[in-house]
Amino acid sequence: MFKEAITTSDGSTTFYVKDRDETYHSRHGAIAEARHVFLKNGLDFWLESQGKKELKILEMGFGTGLNCLLTQLAIKSGQPKIQYHALEAFPLDHQDIAQLNFTEVLAVDLELLMSLHDAPWEKLVTITDDFAVKKQKMKVEDFDQKNHFDLIYYDAFGARVQPELWTEEIFKTMYEALNSQGVLVTYSAKGSVRRALQSVGFDVSRLSGPPGKREMLRACKGVF
Repeated sequence: MFKEAITTSDGSTTFYVKDRDETYHSRHGAIAEARHVFLKNGLDFWLESQGKKELKILEMGFGTGLNCLLTQLAIKSGQPKIQYHALEAFPLDHQDIAQLNFTEVLAVDLELLMSLHDAPWEKLVTITDDFAVKKQKMKVEDFDQKNHFDLIYYDAFGARVQPELWTEEIFKTMYEALNSQGVLVTYSAKGSVRRALQSVGFDVSRLSGPPGKREMLRACKGVF
């Protein structure tokens, strides 16, 4: 799968996959999209509505590591410790990662991003006192863990190129993976995605989208 590094509108890089005509992040801003969808409407929403001592996040699609990096950087003193789990079937190599400029744009040490990518697979690894990561090299279709996570970042390639990742069956797996008051957020706002989420039991809200998108979706399990 050939990947071309491109610069998005906020100055951060992402990859364009030519054979799928798809990008890893929004062309309107990779960092801006991640902050809006996954941090503002996912992490911040969960922290405001919950108060647990530990937060378990599941990311569908570790990819460039951007969502994980931003989540780690967002931790503030006194907030819950985070266990960050990620599913990724096709990890990037060091040559790919070297083309990303996230750490330059965010003004953080490159070693932090590399610590996330270099963390051993299939093992919970402590990155800082407040943040641990576990990456699993697997497809979401093969994932089966129930009542374990508080928050899901659903960041798979779009339904246009990978429709099999946006089905009722997959979202049933995500629903079952969440605790009783879990939350799933995704950049997608397609009607078919919203209906699939609702059909498996989620209470779905359409929210204002990140730059370049009118809407996004947040799906809640339980009452908030």
